[in-house]
Amino acid sequence: MKKYLLRRKAQLEKRLKQLKDLLEKGSETRSMEEVQAEVDELTADLDAVNEALAEFDETVDNDSSGDDEGGEDDENEADEEQDEDEGEKRSILTQEQRAGLTNIINQSLSSRVQVKTNEMKTRNAFCRYLVGQISESEARAMGVQTHGGNVLVPESLAKEIIAYAQEENLLRKYGKVVQTKGTQGFPILIKKAKANRVKTERALNQPIPETDIEFDEYYLNPTETDALVLVTKKLLAMSEMNVERIVVDELKKAYVREEAEFFFNSADNPGALIRKAVAFTPTATDIYDKFVQLKNSLPTSMLKNARWMINRAALTAIETIKTADGFPLLRPDIGLEGGFGYRLLGFPVDVTDFVDAGTPNIQRLYFGDFSTFYIQDVIGTMEVTKLIEKYADTNHVGFKIWHLNDGQLVYGPFEPSVFKLELNA
Repeated sequence: MKKYLLRRKAQLEKRLKQLKDLLEKGSETRSMEEVQAEVDELTADLDAVNEALAEFDETVDNDSSGDDEGGEDDENEADEEQDEDEGEKRSILTQEQRAGLTNIINQSLSSRVQVKTNEMKTRNAFCRYLVGQISESEARAMGVQTHGGNVLVPESLAKEIIAYAQEENLLRKYGKVVQTKGTQGFPILIKKAKANRVKTERALNQPIPETDIEFDEYYLNPTETDALVLVTKKLLAMSEMNVERIVVDELKKAYVREEAEFFFNSADNPGALIRKAVAFTPTATDIYDKFVQLKNSLPTSMLKNARWMINRAALTAIETIKTADGFPLLRPDIGLEGGFGYRLLGFPVDVTDFVDAGTPNIQRLYFGDFSTFYIQDVIGTMEVTKLIEKYADTNHVGFKIWHLNDGQLVYGPFEPSVFKLELNA
């Protein structure tokens, strides 16, 4: 497989170099669209091949493809002769077009490919260093940053962890994520002003009056999110298993659990969903009428992106409810992929255990626009600490993942964005 990938890589690079030579000589006779299409296709194929090669732990040996290059020369002799004949023709591309295409080819042959390959090497080195397969000096030589026993998570892997968190943590999925370089809080301004209207043109002595403004200012406050994973030394010693993959997967799960609990239910987070969502007290006694009242309490401007977020207890209670015409209130939605695929009163339904807040028997529902949940991630702060001595007496190794971020539900005084209803509280 590796031999095939190396051979394919050599073929793609050779064709890109041929195109580059033709463009530099002004011998390319095809139109701009035709050349651009071929360059895009070759670049995409080359990126895919390099990603596949980067999955191998060992460094790509470029010399290993030398045995196959002879066959490639034979296959491309006819193409080269045709290129020489076309070189005598006049190019229909302008100098600016040729220069632009040449830059794209140069980028494909150098920087983009090298950056992607280096990212994969650093990622693999990070995972292998965590489980003790390589030393700290070897890890640093491959681009892993270590300091004081802590290992900075490579950017590519940090994005993978955050992407996994987005799949499991619904507030990350539907909220607004802001990435910052510093730890200073990200300001969110909420206001609603009353505009003025005049029937006649304003006179010189008739200035615009001040409007009544309700103005709130929120600052997200990035704090530490950390989680701990324990792995037995026996597992780390089992070379036939992909232990580093297992460790990274467990770190992902531990991080998501800790972060989601902070966003949904933490008493230390003033903007946590359970604290900031407006508690709804229905006046109706029928459960169907309660849902209707809750839906119609949300401001009209929020209904466009509104959805339900409920726990399993609420799902169980709702599944048996029928409307007045005998149809189930909770209806399947064939347009939703994955998840439970339900709609309640015409709005999508998501089910997550994080809504439980430690009380799984309470039938809790949230309804509103969850895009008003803001998340701040501080770039370059995710790191892992390897704890060996602390758990040595139980033959375990600890891995602590640490990150700076914050997440809060933010809405203006006139437009509450999320309501909370507890059916059996």
